[in-house]
Amino acid sequence: MTAILLALTASLSWGVADFGAGVASRRLSIPHVIAATQAAGLVFVGLVVAVFRPDLPTGAQFAWGALAGAIGIFGLSAFYRALAIGAMGIVGPLSATAAVVPLAYGLARGERPSTLQLAGVGLAVVGVVAASVEKHVDMHGRRIGAGVGYALLAALAFGCSLIALSKAAAGGALWAPLSMRLIGVPLIVTGVLFLRPSTEGLRTSWRLLVGVGVCDTAANVFFGLASARGLLSVVSVLASLYPVVLVALARLLLHERIARHQLVGVAVALGGVGLISAG
Repeated sequence: MTAILLALTASLSWGVADFGAGVASRRLSIPHVIAATQAAGLVFVGLVVAVFRPDLPTGAQFAWGALAGAIGIFGLSAFYRALAIGAMGIVGPLSATAAVVPLAYGLARGERPSTLQLAGVGLAVVGVVAASVEKHVDMHGRRIGAGVGYALLAALAFGCSLIALSKAAAGGALWAPLSMRLIGVPLIVTGVLFLRPSTEGLRTSWRLLVGVGVCDTAANVFFGLASARGLLSVVSVLASLYPVVLVALARLLLHERIARHQLVGVAVALGGVGLISAG
């Protein structure tokens, strides 16, 4: 049960972070959004590590974290681009299909969830996909297909990053996100220096960017703790339920329209969570 709660907490934190990142990506250049949020996350997890002083990870575990960070930067670039040009209620659920990658990896390595948990995993995946299907243009005039390709590319990158993060978390749930940020921040800063995007609006949005960075990094910590205590094939699906939070916030705060079948998809996903928890 502890792993389930940790994975759901990661999902909640990622949902809040992604909503904030989506709002920021429509105001600012995407490289600056990623750079600022990653830097904020680095400072946050660095302070936490300094306070708790966990045991050092092995070189291999640190390398897995660095790999997760490098892949994650690529995924975030695609994801934030999708959020900037598409409807959050569509992009978020599509990106959550990332759970299929660590799910398949965990099953291939011999993980054997209970029959009830497998049914729950199936429901959760189907629910997330159903929540991503939209037939209309939203009230802001954004096309349904806008951002879909980027969202699917982000899903593949996120899925691979979750596998690497789970391996890095064996060396400590705090060291894993720290190693991610230590490689991610220099990569994206190099990109910013090369591309030289506009800095317009950056100064007035710093609170939002810091909040996104802290929530995203906290989610990495919670996922690392969950993967160390439960089956990767299960916790990865639970942690990928963040679109439920993203869709809800987009509906409440941005007034993005949610179709009836999307609400059914959310309900199915939550039903899958119930089965996973019961199993």
